[in-house]
Amino acid sequence: MKKLVWPLIIIFFLLGGLAAILLGQFILPPEPRPETVEAISEQWSGSAHADSEAESFVHWDEDDPPVISTSCAKCHSAYGFLDYLGEDETEPNQGTSTDNEANTGSVVSCFVCHNDSAHVKTSAYFPSGETIDTLEESAICAECHQGRRSGLDVEKSTVNLPEDEVNEELGFINIHYKIAAAVRYGTDVITGYEYPELSYSGFFNHVEDYQLCTDCHNPHSLLINPDECAACHSEVSDYGDLRDIRTEDTLDFDGDGDTAEGVYGELTKMHDMLYSAIQAYAEEVSDQSIVYAFQNPYWFIDTNGNGEADEGETERANSYGSWTPRLVKATYNYHLVLEDPGGFTHNARYLIQLIYDTLDDLSEVVDVEMSGLLRPE
Repeated sequence: MKKLVWPLIIIFFLLGGLAAILLGQFILPPEPRPETVEAISEQWSGSAHADSEAESFVHWDEDDPPVISTSCAKCHSAYGFLDYLGEDETEPNQGTSTDNEANTGSVVSCFVCHNDSAHVKTSAYFPSGETIDTLEESAICAECHQGRRSGLDVEKSTVNLPEDEVNEELGFINIHYKIAAAVRYGTDVITGYEYPELSYSGFFNHVEDYQLCTDCHNPHSLLINPDECAACHSEVSDYGDLRDIRTEDTLDFDGDGDTAEGVYGELTKMHDMLYSAIQAYAEEVSDQSIVYAFQNPYWFIDTNGNGEADEGETERANSYGSWTPRLVKATYNYHLVLEDPGGFTHNARYLIQLIYDTLDDLSEVVDVEMSGLLRPE
């Protein structure tokens, strides 16, 4: 009889454990559900991805016929991105082009990111030819936030040409557009024009829980929650405070003596210096004043020489034309910084390195005060 006691006890506990599992599965309340479809839809509808009137989605509406070219459809059409992934029964693509032109009238809607191909995608091919294959959920974001050009395009167009000689074959090289992923990976994907024999920062490694795009950005509204930043950055209490973030290793890069301003301020002041240096170079070396405007093709002739983009100067017919290799490099890096408004959080060191080196290069031929500036290592 005693020999049966322990087997019975063991059977009792096994049956009790099974009962607990069944009770937990069928009787106890389930885990809280994620956000409702209605809540997600509301977030998405207010985002730039859903803006059906944005130039990003209506640019081709008046064309004859109104279709989006294979070189643009990937990122400006839901149909185009599905073509790029191979979700329309075409072969998957790599690069910027799709197999077919796309119809107008779509935005970045649910099925662009929620489909079988997107769910397993972990890599992205960048304009430099580099592939990053550790992107996880950020791979879809990176495909359209990587730009269309790299520093290699600048190098190729200017190689072996006299640096300060105007060349009719040259023109502005536009990285185009909203390039957060490219900035985040820096030299790993050769985003900027990188001056020879200098080292540059690669992937900006943030804290462990905030590495993917969707760790910081809500995947539907695209917004950032400042409360999450405040856990580590005590200066942040609302969205506007993000520009005040200054880490322990942030130095006085812009040399203005302000060691309390955020890294955004350091970056912005050096960027403003670069614009002034570009204008000085254009006037003194290219013999044609230059001005920047936030519209394609971005660089125009400053016809009245006042340094401002005035009405009438920003017409395509007045686009800048006196390009030298040195100016092509400088304007590419200047514009690159503007194409990532969040660059100060994505990879400030890489951007400041590019600005510093561009200023240093221009200082060989025009007056640029470099003595107070610091280059991040």
